[in-house]
Amino acid sequence: MSEAYLYEALRTPCGRGTPEGSLHSVKPIALVTGLMRELRERHQLDTALVDDVLLGCATPVGDQGADLARIAALAAGWDWKAAGVQLHRFGGGGLDAINLAAQKVRSGWEDLVVAGGVESMSRVAPGADGGAWSLDPATSLRTGYVPAGVSADLLATLDGYPREQLDGWALRSQQLAAAASCAALVPVRDQNGVLILDHDECLKPATSIAALAGLRPAFDTPESAGFDSVALARHPQLRQIRHLHTSGNTACAADGAALALIGNAAAGARLGIAPRARIVAAAVTGSDPTLMLAGAAAAARKALRHAGLSVHQIDLFEIGETCAAAVLRCVRELEIAADKVNLHGGAIALGDPLGAGGAMLLATLLDALDHRRLRRGLAALCTGAGMGVATIIERV
Repeated sequence: MSEAYLYEALRTPCGRGTPEGSLHSVKPIALVTGLMRELRERHQLDTALVDDVLLGCATPVGDQGADLARIAALAAGWDWKAAGVQLHRFGGGGLDAINLAAQKVRSGWEDLVVAGGVESMSRVAPGADGGAWSLDPATSLRTGYVPAGVSADLLATLDGYPREQLDGWALRSQQLAAAASCAALVPVRDQNGVLILDHDECLKPATSIAALAGLRPAFDTPESAGFDSVALARHPQLRQIRHLHTSGNTACAADGAALALIGNAAAGARLGIAPRARIVAAAVTGSDPTLMLAGAAAAARKALRHAGLSVHQIDLFEIGETCAAAVLRCVRELEIAADKVNLHGGAIALGDPLGAGGAMLLATLLDALDHRRLRRGLAALCTGAGMGVATIIERV
């Protein structure tokens, strides 16, 4: 079986996912084509050698619909031979696309694949694609659906995290992100080359514990009361949901894209590119759909089993920061030290463009390993309907 090597990982900055955000005027296809052009120019990439392009997207309609992966490859001027497919695993699509690319390469059926994700949350509202899970009352009730915010507060209530602990993690994320540099970041420019955005726009380096403590709970609303009842019916040991997550300790909506170049050794030799890392193992798993933000640890354990590794053999972890409680749960379940986790900050500080978030997570992990000259890293995140996705890489 061929090894799957990670030759490059790039991302755009994260723009605020609102109409006032700097990337609101940029179509999602332009976010992707900008990275495609950079990837081609940086490595003199012969795009005729790319077998497929895999893109995660959580809301594949409107500007993000109709197999954006293939259309972006054509719009970027890549060779017609580069096929493309769009993937939907809610907010896990970007990392899952990279895992599937690695599986394609390891099978020996394909040699070189580009994978990642894109999301423009300022242009395409989350949930705009509809679906029975959230919009059909009969299905919602049968499957225990609650919105992500209620799930976050359910998780915090079950685990007993006080508001101060959630805010403390959020402050840590902001401080680490503000101090970090990102070698993977590619500025977004318009068609004339004029700079639009060259930094992560959601970052708030002046955040303080006092400011975080002053924010009101985001999910304690009349609309959420009915979903609280669903959560309590699924977890009858609780008497009530403690609403502790705010806009400050939850990932903000964002616009952005990320791409990785994955291939076997022969593809790298043809291109004259040295691999940066080997993709050791990957995993996806399901868990409680009501407690949907707790799947990262289970996916991480599954990936570790595939790799024949223990938690202690992993040098750094990147855990998706959908909310503070999700990271704290994963850290607790895996019994890992916080000083190995999200050392460049996370989505609470940087923003979370859903379909791209997992691919950005892996790019950050690769940067962090390179910066510290460490060997192994594990990226894991939870996603909608109670799923988890994980990837283990090893620097070459």
